[in-house]
Amino acid sequence: MLKIIAIVVAVAIVALLGYAATKPNHFRVARSTVIKAPPEKIYALIDDFHKWGAWSPYEKLDPAMTRTYGGPASGLGSSYAWSGNGKAGAGRMEIIEAAAPSKLVTSLDFTKPFEVHNKAIFTLVPEGEATRVTWAMEGPSPFLFKVMDVIFNMDRMAGKDFETGLASLKAEAEK
Repeated sequence: MLKIIAIVVAVAIVALLGYAATKPNHFRVARSTVIKAPPEKIYALIDDFHKWGAWSPYEKLDPAMTRTYGGPASGLGSSYAWSGNGKAGAGRMEIIEAAAPSKLVTSLDFTKPFEVHNKAIFTLVPEGEATRVTWAMEGPSPFLFKVMDVIFNMDRMAGKDFETGLASLKAEAEK
């Protein structure tokens, strides 16, 4: 009986690893919402890391998180580093592309709980008297992350955070 269970477990593990190997080497998670505000008003909430506390779901993961701001107060070269508990982890963001009021790109480097280097991209497209805001994250997907994605579905997990953040950004921008 134990031999059969061991074989079934081994086959399941091989199947999981085989399926993970078929996943792409690059990932992208994106969510969008329409905000009844001009792009300039929304952009001002995104290109200043000091204002992220009002809308970013990640700011609420650890109330005791330490934050360090660098470079200009906002825009290109502005940076933000954080260190917090297990949920918040530690890392650094820097605005590496700023095309006000339509696009903002940050380098997003996590150091804890594991090292990851991604980009976060915000695009703002006018739609009548409103603005469609898309928040995306993309980067390389090493094999370990592919395995984690099979088990945890990273698009669903990060996507849920983006949906929460966009809803908060909408509420803040529509005030």
